[in-house]
Amino acid sequence: MVIRKETATLDCRLPDGFEGLATCNLITFKSHQEKLSDWTLKELIGHYVNLRKQVSPSMDEDDLLSEEQFRLYAVSSRYPQQLAGKHIALQPVMEGDYEVPVLATRIRIIVANQLPLQEHNAMLHLFSTRAELLVYGVQHCRIRSWETSTLLLRLYQIFQQEGEIMPDMLEEFARETVDRLLKELPVKKRLEGLTADQLVEALKELPPETFQELVEKLKGNGAPGKPE
Repeated sequence: MVIRKETATLDCRLPDGFEGLATCNLITFKSHQEKLSDWTLKELIGHYVNLRKQVSPSMDEDDLLSEEQFRLYAVSSRYPQQLAGKHIALQPVMEGDYEVPVLATRIRIIVANQLPLQEHNAMLHLFSTRAELLVYGVQHCRIRSWETSTLLLRLYQIFQQEGEIMPDMLEEFARETVDRLLKELPVKKRLEGLTADQLVEALKELPPETFQELVEKLKGNGAPGKPE
């Protein structure tokens, strides 16, 4: 779920299909190994109904927040052929972007494999199964926070687990993401979960000059009046 808390203008262009975000936006995602089916859309509507009740002043139908405050999205790596085969009309909005009317509710369907090669679509190209789009996503995706970096790194790990053949550029992208995370994460976060033995082992692997520099810094931080 994406919640828009302010009405201020965004300082970046959102991917195609997401340009009209509401206050509450529910998004379902299906990778290339999953199917975007009519059941998926029914589940999405079910979540929407529950959310609308929970955030409204009361669950009484007359007290519900307006429908305009909610938007539903389905992102799929590939074109949902099965959904189209169920005689559900996917109405084209623009390239790679469709709209589907379900129970008087309109759902935007965004197909990563069909989105134009444009920089604002780069993040969604990372979910594409087409090598040229994936490479474009790697080259043009802008990382805005270390939280985003962790998500993209997880995406790369999933590709590996699924046995996908990744371009060399994506391998390099993963390495750069790890390096960026190590630089951006607070020290406390980096050390989180490490045991004392693991810390000792890490110190042992430091180059001698680095280890000596660390020792000197620790000595310099010794408490006044106490032996070092």
